[in-house]
This record gives sequence, structure tokens and C-alpha cells, in this order.
Amino acid sequence: MLFWHNQPEHLWPSPGELYPGPPSSLLREPLPLPYLKQEELLNIPSADPPCSVFQYVLCAATSPAVKQQEETLTYLNQGQSYEVQMLCNPKLGDAAQCPRLLKSVVRVVFHDRRLQYTEQQQLDGWRWSRPGDRILDIDVPLSVGVIEPQVLPSQLNTVEFHWDPTKKTSLFLQVHCISTEFTPRKKGGEKGVPLRLQIDTFKPSDKELPPEHLHSAGCLIKVFKPKGADRKLKTDREKVEKQPLHERDKYQVACESTVFMECSPWPEPTAGPHPPLSPLALTTPHSCKLLSPERLCSSPPFTLDTVGGSPAEDLNPGASIPETQQWLHRHRFSSYCRMLANFTGTDLLKLTRQDLIQICGAADGIRLFNTLRARPIRHRLTLYVAQEASRQENEVSKNSDSGFYQEISLDELSATELMGKLAELLALPANQIHRLFHQGPGGILILLSDQVVQNLKDESYFVAVVKKVQNPDGYYLVLT
Repeated sequence: MLFWHNQPEHLWPSPGELYPGPPSSLLREPLPLPYLKQEELLNIPSADPPCSVFQYVLCAATSPAVKQQEETLTYLNQGQSYEVQMLCNPKLGDAAQCPRLLKSVVRVVFHDRRLQYTEQQQLDGWRWSRPGDRILDIDVPLSVGVIEPQVLPSQLNTVEFHWDPTKKTSLFLQVHCISTEFTPRKKGGEKGVPLRLQIDTFKPSDKELPPEHLHSAGCLIKVFKPKGADRKLKTDREKVEKQPLHERDKYQVACESTVFMECSPWPEPTAGPHPPLSPLALTTPHSCKLLSPERLCSSPPFTLDTVGGSPAEDLNPGASIPETQQWLHRHRFSSYCRMLANFTGTDLLKLTRQDLIQICGAADGIRLFNTLRARPIRHRLTLYVAQEASRQENEVSKNSDSGFYQEISLDELSATELMGKLAELLALPANQIHRLFHQGPGGILILLSDQVVQNLKDESYFVAVVKKVQNPDGYYLVLT
């Protein structure tokens, strides 16, 4: 049985009195604050703002330790199901043109601008530290009026669903991350970063046109470990009660529920290719409908830059915006495509090293700068090897490259890696090379182990002698 909180006067009942209940003075009028913390509070009317057609109410108490004129803050417990009431007032809109079904997208995103710039890296790090988990989920059994809930495998912090604005709609959400997972020092929920729970509602369109945006609203949340939100709420209440009476007036009155504040729609990812999905991201323990891969992305997969492979493709200065976006995807800079959405190849090449570090951070900024300048990768160990011509019967035939030294580059510095490179150089089956020796002082043969390979001098040169053995059938290699 679902528990419904009493609604204030400005939350309108839908047709048929679907939301009965006396008005309550616990909820305050929503302030039209921006979704970015650093934006200026412009055009805030002095009188009560008119009610919107849509309103969303999170059934969780707000913190009493928030000062006046600041956005409300709500504490949530990790993994706990919280009800969000989806309200629509058809009297304020054109009921005749109101679509039968609406589509809403719910996100848990960062509130701080600094973290918004590195959102994709933060989410990728969370994905690998919590394989198989999601940041946001819909509790389908508890939800009412939620039609076709969809979990986006590529976006751990986003869910979608359809709903009928003329019927009771109650969405139950679960947030599985905690705020301290995105802070450098994880010493407690109080130092966690604020997150934003945002709902964007659209009118579905026909003929494969983009949906029409109708409304967006969000609220600030902090997520704690189980029961941590209750303790934090109690601590805030005691903190305010200890304040003098004249100081208490500086704080907002706590509310039993949280009304979402209207805000700008969350920017959608730019159109273009997307990186292939990690198999871990395709796993969800909940029975929500998954979008088909064809609807998630329709671009060819990008290739990773391998150390021993061909050099990275240079960015053409005449590259258009779509070509620049594809280049970023191919070189694993997909998380910055939204930020560099309007950059051509020339624009990107004009950026200095310091510019890229400011945009992408130190690690990725330096990597992007080096990739743009096509800086060659230095291998850990380089050896030069020539093959000795065969003289005896039953040995491998003479190779046309015998007598010429060829370069072998090692990165793992292991005997297995060296054996594989030599097998490729000498055109021998790698599984038939049983031993690899190095000729030491006095002509003794030293078995090449990982430790011996690591102690080889860089740019040393050797002659590879191939010895045929019968039992087991195969070869010994000796580097002289």
C-alpha cells in the first residue's frame, strides 16, 4: 500500500480528485533557481510565481540547515526507494491538445560545475569500481502509472518512462551511489558532493522527429549510506535548535516533502558516434526494459591506440565539426565531445597545452596534446636481432633477411613477449619454441627469464641461432 503525503494548495488534483488531501503549510513555494550553482539568480519575481502545468514532488524531507534564498537540500539513503509524484494540471494547459502519453527522463547529475566538466570520467570510474551496478534505478513493483520503464545501459545515471498525465503517476526511484564516492577524500557523508535529481518531460513526436520539450525541474540531494540520511537530518535539526532565535530566522523551514524547482533542460549529448558499450554496463539486476542496441548508438566502433601498432591517425586541420567529433571518439576522448562540440580541426590544433589541461584536466589534457602532435611512443626496451644462416641439415631454411639486423621493441619486458617477437621475426611457430637462451661469459648458455630480460641493456644487438630439437619436436633459440 502506497503512502501519499498531504499536498499543498498549489499542487492541483487531477481529474477525478486523484490527489485528495487537505493543504499543508509544510511545503514552500519553489524558487526559480538555476540548475548550475554558479549562475546568477536573474529575473526572480517578487510575487508568487504562477503555477506550471507540471510539478514533481519527492517524498523526502528537506534539510532544516539550509539558509534562506538557497535551494533546498534533501538527504537520501543509498538503495532506498523514494516516491516521486508526477503531477499535471490540465486546467492550465490546452486539454484538447494534451498528449495521451508523456515521456520523462530522470537523471542524477552533478551540481558543481567543476564536476560537470569531468562528468563522463567520474561515471566511468564509478562503473569500473562498481561493476554491474547502476547509479539510478526504477523500483518497478512499487511504481504506479509508470509505462514502459527503460534503463539506458550506456547511461548508468539515467532512466526513462512514459506516463499518462490524466492518471495517478507515482514513480519510485533508487539511488545506488553515495555522495562521497565523487570526492577525493572519502571520510563521511557530510563532505560528499551535492547531486541534482532532475526530470525532463517531453511530448512524443511522430515521423522520427525529436520530441518536444515541455518541462524540466530538479532538486538538490545528498546520498548517504543506509540510515545515514536519517542521522544527518537529526543532526541538522539539533544544530538549528541550538541557534539563538534571531539566528534561526536565517534558515528555511524544513518540509516533509521536496518540490522540484523549475530549471533549464539538461543538455542532451551531441549527435554523432558513440563508443561501444562496456559489457559491464549492459548488466542490470532489475527487470526494466532495455533499449535495443540499434537505438542506443549507430556508429562504427572506435579502435584503441595500441603501443605496438600503427601510429595514431593525425587530425586534419581542414576537418569539419563532425569529422573532429569522430576523431575524438576514435582516440578515446568521447567524454569531451560535448564540451568540444563546435570545434573544427583547426580550432582544436590551435589550442595550447595549457588550454587543453584547463579543459580536460592534467592527465587527459596532456594525452590529447600528445595525440594532436602525434608524439611517438617510446618503448621500454629496444633490441636489434639478426638471424644466423643455417648450415646443418634438418635446420630451418636460409632466410633472405639473414645477416641484417631488425628491430624488436619490448614493453612488458618478459621472456614470453621476447619469444613471441623472435618467433614472428624468424617465421617460426611460437608454440614450438621450447627454450630461449642467452650466451654468457665463456660460451655458457643462460636461460632467459623475465628478470634477465629486464636487465638487458637498451639497444643491444644479438645474432639469433636456431637449434632444432627432436624430443619434444621444436626449436631452441640462442642469442649470441
